[in-house]
Amino acid sequence: MNQEGYETVLSIHRVPVSKLRSECSPEQFPFETTADLETLPNEMIGQQRAEQAMDFGLSVEQSGYNLFVVGPSGTGRMTYTQHSVKKLAKERPVPDDWCYVNNFENPDRPLVINLPAGSGIQFQRRMENLLIDIEREIRATFSNEETEKKKRSIIDESQNQVEALWKETEAFAADLNFKLERTPAGIQSFPLFFGRPMEKQEYEQLSDANKEKLKEREKQLGEKINETLYQIRKIEEQLRKKLDRFNKQTAAFAIEGLFQPLKEAYHDIPKVLNYLEEYYHDVVEHFSLFLTDQEEKNIVAQALAGSKEQQLHRYAVNLLVSHKNRSGAPVIYETNPTYQNLFGKIEYRGAFGSWTTDFTFVKPGAMHLANGGYLILQAAELLQQPYAWTLLKRALQTGQIQIEDPFAERGVFPASGLKPEPIPLKIKVIIIGSYYLYDLLSSVDEDFHKLFKVKVEFDTVMKRNEENRIKMAHFIKNYAERKGLLPFHRRAVAKVIDHSSRLAEEQEKLTARFQDITKILVESSYWAKKEGAPFVDEGHIRKALEEQSNRANHISEQYHEMIANGTIMVDTDGERIGQINGLAVMGTRDATFGIPTKITARTFVGKSGIMNIERETSLSGQIHNKGLLILTGFLSGVFAKNHPIPLSASITFEQTYSLIDGDSASSTELYVLLSSLAGVPIQQGIAVTGSVNQWGEIQPIGGVNEKIEGFFAICKERGLTGRQGVIIPQQNIANLMLNDEVVEAVKVGKFHVWAVRHISEGIEILTGESAGAERNAGGRFPEGTIFAKVEERFHKMYESVKEANQ
Repeated sequence: MNQEGYETVLSIHRVPVSKLRSECSPEQFPFETTADLETLPNEMIGQQRAEQAMDFGLSVEQSGYNLFVVGPSGTGRMTYTQHSVKKLAKERPVPDDWCYVNNFENPDRPLVINLPAGSGIQFQRRMENLLIDIEREIRATFSNEETEKKKRSIIDESQNQVEALWKETEAFAADLNFKLERTPAGIQSFPLFFGRPMEKQEYEQLSDANKEKLKEREKQLGEKINETLYQIRKIEEQLRKKLDRFNKQTAAFAIEGLFQPLKEAYHDIPKVLNYLEEYYHDVVEHFSLFLTDQEEKNIVAQALAGSKEQQLHRYAVNLLVSHKNRSGAPVIYETNPTYQNLFGKIEYRGAFGSWTTDFTFVKPGAMHLANGGYLILQAAELLQQPYAWTLLKRALQTGQIQIEDPFAERGVFPASGLKPEPIPLKIKVIIIGSYYLYDLLSSVDEDFHKLFKVKVEFDTVMKRNEENRIKMAHFIKNYAERKGLLPFHRRAVAKVIDHSSRLAEEQEKLTARFQDITKILVESSYWAKKEGAPFVDEGHIRKALEEQSNRANHISEQYHEMIANGTIMVDTDGERIGQINGLAVMGTRDATFGIPTKITARTFVGKSGIMNIERETSLSGQIHNKGLLILTGFLSGVFAKNHPIPLSASITFEQTYSLIDGDSASSTELYVLLSSLAGVPIQQGIAVTGSVNQWGEIQPIGGVNEKIEGFFAICKERGLTGRQGVIIPQQNIANLMLNDEVVEAVKVGKFHVWAVRHISEGIEILTGESAGAERNAGGRFPEGTIFAKVEERFHKMYESVKEANQ
């Protein structure tokens, strides 16, 4: 191919300057700065699918329609989720308040009561006042004169009965000629002798018959005394019962009227009425709690039973959830979704070296607070917490919130035996997570899709149409005002939109990663303020981008330095057979950059095929290995029509010592193989990227902007010759958003970008010779073309092997 023909080939495939980047015209914006824009409420940009899914999921009230918001961080998924949920929650009714009260029949099973929104605290205060009134009324009633008189009457009646029994017994003793004496030590009886107690000497002088009679009468008297004592114990027992009945009747009469207003106030809530009835009977049963002063109690008994205040806890109301002063349904975003933070907990207090608890120590979790509304969780945080995911599923499946201690069996905390009554659950759970976590839960948890039927997917890009450009301008205005930034001139807004397309890696798209956009807004405003400018202009956007690059390009500068001093050998001028510059993208935590890599190939007679040195040294990934096998398929399909090709070749990425993966260099590897086989040198000022299929068609790759800019930077350092450039796949033209420096160099002819569709087009640009990829009528490639030279080389190899085998 002569020089004129070569220039024609270069011209045909050269990408026009107009297609190297898509530039937003500032003139399309109907404002000078964003300060002139009308203030509009924040809205999502370019996420119509996510908006529709969110609206549907939040509106469906049937069970199982919880939401999983999926997408990469920085796309506004959290902000939009909270905004959407709060907006809808305002229109929803306020849910009930929830209280735990004592179960007087079974204290280990506290009862739950729901009350109309905001009335829980009123109920709690009413019950506190009721307790105060009960103590006052009971004390007053039991201390008045009438009650004491009635009690004394009951006691006197029993005492009279006892005295009557003793008189009867004493008379019986007198009939037997005995005298009784009642002492603190007990009851003593004495035989009488002429009306006085018999002396021992007198007893000894009695005859045996009289002694026997005396013993008989003494036995009769003992039986009578025992009978009397039995009757007295019965009277005392009856007295205790009468006093207890009297005290309870007195207490019941004293407090009965206190419950009536409450029963009338809560007549339409059966559970409250039942609780008040049980409360009333328990107070009557334990009226003594209100009469015993703290200092009067035995110290040991007091310690065992607890203080009076602790004992009166049985009548408290544990207001678990109160929605007083709330408008709309609750929205809870739980940032630390441990089991206790989600489902509540039961606290303990120390007593005599052990732990005790009661219903007043039951504390709410996010599920209680969000019940009747919405709960937002982060998937990554949720799945890191023991039991949290499993018990969240259980709650959604059963429709109940059960407070329990999942660690009790493991002995982390003592088991209290307290099991509060479950609370009915009506909630919409929204989980926010990555694609990976969504796919993981989908594959390993069969219940996942039953409970989270709505997927809200946030995309990373959106269309670069007029509507989204205007929305982006409003987003910039709102963010600037919210964060105290300077207004943005329309030139700056246009530059931000161009940078957004660069981040999206497509000319007709904008990035949906608003986190990356806000970084530029903040930093450009900083540089504008530093200059004392009244607004942010396009120069400040460029400055912010340059500074971002400077902060993150330490590694790329090291590579450039090693290439410049020859430590990494890369040629950017001249011609070499079997050597080409491939392009790779490397990345750090906060930046990606392109670097050229020398790829070399050697070909010789043999049967081992193409040896990938990286694969042999375990430095090649699976996708890269696949690319090498595709090259074998292409060469065999094109050049092994009539006989096998006894090819042995070695190919490698020079001076690379880390894992190589991906197929974006497969076309580059094919070019260098063709160069080695044909013996045709490749222009070293031209770098190549792009994958290839078995038909030799060039396929698109990623990171095209970084690759071009990376090679341009090396060429610039060594001196631009006007013959340097990069070959890219034709499909990647739509992804070009090159920086101003590269575009300017292309505009003045110092650097070039070519786009090709087939391997034959690229080899012509690289070598300046015709590819000759089409066979003529005789089935041969045109004489003197690269494909003809390759086929001739294969033929010689075949003949050489054939002769060696004869």
